[in-house]
Amino acid sequence: MTIASHFRHFDELNPWHDRHNLLECVAATVETTDVMTFTFRSDRDNWFRYLPGQFVTLELPVSEDEPVMRTYTLSSTPSRPFTVAVTVKAQKNSIGTRWMFDHLKPGMTLKAFGPLGDFSFVRYPAEKYLFISAGSGVTPMMSMTRWMSDCAPQSDVAFVTCARRPDDLLFKAELECLAAHMPNLALGFVVEGHNPRDGWHGLRGRIDAARLSLLSPDFRDRTVFCCGPEPFMRGVRDMLKVCGFNMDRYHEESFQPAAAPAPEEIAIRAGAGEIEVDANAVATISFTMAGKESKCPPGQTILQTARAAGVRIGAACEGGLCGTCRVMKVSGEVDMRHNGGILDDEIEEGYILACCSRPIGDVSIEA
Repeated sequence: MTIASHFRHFDELNPWHDRHNLLECVAATVETTDVMTFTFRSDRDNWFRYLPGQFVTLELPVSEDEPVMRTYTLSSTPSRPFTVAVTVKAQKNSIGTRWMFDHLKPGMTLKAFGPLGDFSFVRYPAEKYLFISAGSGVTPMMSMTRWMSDCAPQSDVAFVTCARRPDDLLFKAELECLAAHMPNLALGFVVEGHNPRDGWHGLRGRIDAARLSLLSPDFRDRTVFCCGPEPFMRGVRDMLKVCGFNMDRYHEESFQPAAAPAPEEIAIRAGAGEIEVDANAVATISFTMAGKESKCPPGQTILQTARAAGVRIGAACEGGLCGTCRVMKVSGEVDMRHNGGILDDEIEEGYILACCSRPIGDVSIEA
């Protein structure tokens, strides 16, 4: 193949699609003792279309009985569209991530769902940003910063990341290289532990208003993206509120389930759509592929009903985020309150997310 035909071939490629394509692992890179980056390409000739900061859900064959679903933020950038990567940390009791560490090798293929998610500066344009993270929560910040480095190197970003020890600071060397040609990228590293022998000469302790003011004096004027363990994000939220920050400009990566509406609220929404519904009625859900029917009490989701009936629908976040539980609705109406885990064109085709869909009357589902 000549160089010219090689580029013409790229022009003819289709974007990767989770319904038709798999991910093939092409690299497994050790970042620290408990963090690895796994890089994937399509199992066919495809390119990847997503927003920097979005996530994917991987179907991991941990056991022969049932795969395990795990959701990971992409650390790669869509400005380099022929591979995607996730950087994952193996927690003490992790199952899926530990399987990846021990078994996932180049050449293996996985089913994946996504990319999806609203945690991206593309969704919330601003003149300047503050990216604040802890631990592996740095991954969406890296995706966004890598994109900016490739496509908008003049972007104004204060990048603050925290870790327990200096060795736990992910991507520190790369960030320092990016800052060398991004004049408005200001880096701040904070290490919690105190050990005079670790050679660390930067800030120590936990992030607070005083440390944040040193690292980003104008943080009140920035749009904030925050990611990390829930206690860390809660601490950042509380700190910003006390400092008088406008929380309309605060965004965090969260996989918390959507709140369940009251049955009477579903009835009101259904009434607005000219659907007659009894708020206290028990709906019947037909699972066409399994050949089963099951009663669904008011307020219960289709996923909960499927589990009670012994019908398997894959699910990961169970908060309307990851898209893993996407199923085709054959007939009937549902009240679906997702958090970005399904696209508008998929809804138009008839797909729903079982984890956050509640039936309005009898419903048939392709499951």
